[in-house]
Amino acid sequence: MSSLTILILFTGLAGLAGMALGYFIRWAITFGQKGSAELKIQQMMLDAQKEAKKITTEAEGKAHEMEEKVKKEAKEKETQLSKTEERLIKKEELLDKRQTDLKKEEEEAKRKLEKIVQNQEDVEKLKKEEEEKLAKIAGMTKEDAKKILIETLEKNSEEDIQVRMQKLEIAGEEKLERKAKEILTSAIHRLGNSVASDVLSTTISIPSDDIKGKIIGKEGKNIRAFEKVTGVELIVDDTPGAITISSFNPIRRQVARVALEDLIIDGRIQPARIEEFVEKAKEKINKIIKEKGEQAVYECGIYNLDPRVISILGRLHFRTSYGQNVLQHSVEMSHIAGMLAEELGANVEVAKTAALVHDIGKAVDHEVQGTHTEIGKRILQKFNSNEAVIRAMESHHEETPFTSIESVIVQVSDAISGGRPGARRDTVENYLKRLEELESIANSFPGIDKSYALQAGREIRIFVKPEEISDIEAKKLAREIALKIEKDLKYPGEIKVNVIRESKVIEYAR
Repeated sequence: MSSLTILILFTGLAGLAGMALGYFIRWAITFGQKGSAELKIQQMMLDAQKEAKKITTEAEGKAHEMEEKVKKEAKEKETQLSKTEERLIKKEELLDKRQTDLKKEEEEAKRKLEKIVQNQEDVEKLKKEEEEKLAKIAGMTKEDAKKILIETLEKNSEEDIQVRMQKLEIAGEEKLERKAKEILTSAIHRLGNSVASDVLSTTISIPSDDIKGKIIGKEGKNIRAFEKVTGVELIVDDTPGAITISSFNPIRRQVARVALEDLIIDGRIQPARIEEFVEKAKEKINKIIKEKGEQAVYECGIYNLDPRVISILGRLHFRTSYGQNVLQHSVEMSHIAGMLAEELGANVEVAKTAALVHDIGKAVDHEVQGTHTEIGKRILQKFNSNEAVIRAMESHHEETPFTSIESVIVQVSDAISGGRPGARRDTVENYLKRLEELESIANSFPGIDKSYALQAGREIRIFVKPEEISDIEAKKLAREIALKIEKDLKYPGEIKVNVIRESKVIEYAR
C-alpha cells in the first residue's frame, strides 16, 4: 500500500474521530443547559408560590380590617339611629302633651268667654231694668230726658258758646294765615333764582365780509334756501362781522344758529350743503333737548320718570311763557313744591314730580289739539305715570277741582314762580301767541307743507305741496288764507301772505 493511500486513510479516520468528538461535546453542553433551565423554572415556581402566599395573606388581612371597619361604622350608625329614634319619641311625647295642654287652655278660654258673655248679658239686663225703673219714676224715656237736658244746657250757655266759637274761629284763622305766610315766605326765601327773559333774535359772528357774501349767495339764492329750510329770518345789515337770526320759535332759532355756524366753518355754502347741515343741526338740538331733560330731573332729584317723558320735558328748554323759560320755571316750581310739601307733611315726591311736568303739554301744544293741561295729562297717561302725579298737575290752572293737598301745592308753586317781579312779560307772550296763531291758521288749510311767520309777524311764508296745489290754486289759497287771517286774528298794520310752490326732482346716477 502506498504512502498516499495511507495518508488518505489516516486523514479520513482523523475526520471521523473529530466529528465523533464534536458530537459528544455538543451533547454534553446541551445536557448541562437543560438541567440549568429546569432548575431556574423550579426556582421561579417556588418564588411565585411564596409571592402568591404573601399576597393572599395581605389580602386576608385587609379584608379583615375592612370587615372590622364596616362593622364599626354600622354599629355607630345603629347607635345614632337609636338616639334619633329616642329624640323623636320624646318630641312626639312633648307634642302630645302640648296638644293636650292646648286643648285644656282652649276649653278654659271658652269657659271664660262664656262667663264674660253671660256677665255682659247680666249687666245689660240690670242696666235695662235700672233705666226702666228710672223711666217709671221720672215718667219719661231716656231719649226724652237726654233731649230736655241738652236743650236746657244749650239755652243757659248759648251766648257763652257763641262767644267762645267766635274767638276760636278768629284765633284759628289768624293762626292759620300766619302759618301759611311763614311757610310761603320760607319757601320763597330758600329759593331765590335769578330770572332772565329770552330774546327773539340771535347774533352770529362771522370772520369776514366774504363769508357774508357767501351766505347771501348769487342773487340771494343761499339766504333764501336757508330761510326756507330753517323757517327763520336772516338779517344781513351793515353791522360788520355779524348776522342776526330772527324767529319767535326758539327751537328754529337754535337749529339755524348751529347750522349757520357749521356752514361758516365748512366754507362751502350752497343750497344742497345748507339742507345737509340743517339736518345735522336738528340732530344736535335733539341731543341737547335730551340732555336738558335729564339735567332737569337730576337737579330736582326725580328718578322715576319714563325716558320718553324726560325727552319731551327737555323741549321746554326752548319754550318761553311770558318771556320766562318754561323748563327753568318748571324746575323752580319743583323746588318750591318740595319745600311746601315738607312743611305741610304732604308727599314730597308727588308734589315735586307734578310741579316739574305741569307744563309738559306746552312742548307739543302746537302739534296737538287741546289746552296744554289736557295734552300734558294725555302724555303722562300714555307713558303710565303715577296717577297721583297726574291728578296734582291737572289742577294747576284750576281747570279741574283740587283732589289732594299736592294739587294745591302745585297751583301755589306756579303762582309763586310766575308772580315774582320780572319773571314774566305779558306783551312778549301775547306777541308769541299771535305768531303761533298766524302759523296755525295757515297750516289749517289742505295741501300746506310748512309755514313760517317772519318779519315780526308782518309776513307769513307758506310752502305748499306741488303735487296737491297747482299754480292757480296757490293764488286762490293765498287769498283764502289772507281772508281767514283778517277774520280770526287781531293785529296792527298788514300781513303779507307769501305762498310758494316749487318742485324738486331727485334722481341718482349709478
